[in-house]
Amino acid sequence: MAEIPTRVLGDGTSVPVLGFGTYPLRGDDGVRAIASALEVGYRLIDTAVNYRNEREVSEAIRASGVDRGDVFVQTKVPGRDHRGARDCIETSLQVMGLEYLDSVLIHWPNPSQGAYVQAWQGLVEAQEAGLVRSIGVSNFHPHHLDAIIQATGVTPASNQIEMHPSFPQAEQRADDEARGVVTQAWSPIGRGEIFEAAPVAAAARAHDVTPAQVVLRWHLHLGSLPLPKSADPRRQQANLQVLGFDLSEAEVKAITALGRPDGRLFDADPDTHEEM
Repeated sequence: MAEIPTRVLGDGTSVPVLGFGTYPLRGDDGVRAIASALEVGYRLIDTAVNYRNEREVSEAIRASGVDRGDVFVQTKVPGRDHRGARDCIETSLQVMGLEYLDSVLIHWPNPSQGAYVQAWQGLVEAQEAGLVRSIGVSNFHPHHLDAIIQATGVTPASNQIEMHPSFPQAEQRADDEARGVVTQAWSPIGRGEIFEAAPVAAAARAHDVTPAQVVLRWHLHLGSLPLPKSADPRRQQANLQVLGFDLSEAEVKAITALGRPDGRLFDADPDTHEEM
């Protein structure tokens, strides 16, 4: 079983350098897939209220036999609960049968609602009450971060954003780093077509690894925390085997250069895209 090193977030919380995404794993198959991920070595499990699989995550932890204290459980507050974020967190705890959560993020800023600052205040209150160890955001731009920090004086520990070679998010990553915020990456591999891109394919050949492993290693070199997802135990295990090789600076730059302004997987600009 692979052992994943950890890194320290800005709030002092230790977190694995690579995690497991759970969307859209649900039902008995979802429990088996998540339990498999834990059995092969994942220790950061990322879920969300809107994934509708928080219960499956908790069942998988129990089924895996891994001690609860060894698993970093992260969920997200949806847009419809911005004005009741603390209540949402308490409901997640009840659904999962847990005494605390390791991390809670605001899933999307949903700017037209005008309530993401209130949501952040709810997360701060939940952390102060001991319901959650670390708090952060997802899909936040710098001006969203400015607003919540100015309102509360509390900086998010993490910002989970869309990030992959077609959309490397250099400006947002730089802004996160300047604030001491760890950038997490959802859909870290992007579309499968990236595997055929010359810099990715060449690095895979050079290091005798898969293109997916190259992309995940690229994330680690850039300082982001990728959250790959797969229901296939063999692929889950392969995605963990990215710490035994290093990309050169030239390889990292070449992969980053694959980015393009229209590289998002869908129209998910946080200034306009909203999810309830």
